[in-house]
Amino acid sequence: MDKDRVEGALHQAKGSVKEAVGKVTGDTKTQVEGAAEKAAGKVQNAVGGAKDAARDMTKR
Repeated sequence: MDKDRVEGALHQAKGSVKEAVGKVTGDTKTQVEGAAEKAAGKVQNAVGGAKDAARDMTKR
């Protein structure tokens, strides 16, 4: 598993928590920051997935 997948998953989780805290507290800025971090985590996770797929293809 590529490190980007792990880091991406962590960013997604952190972003989800931050977004939820923003919703609960009514802090729009925190909510938006959380959503952005979650989206960045998804992208990073996808990059890691592509690296894993490429690595798997070279092993064949």
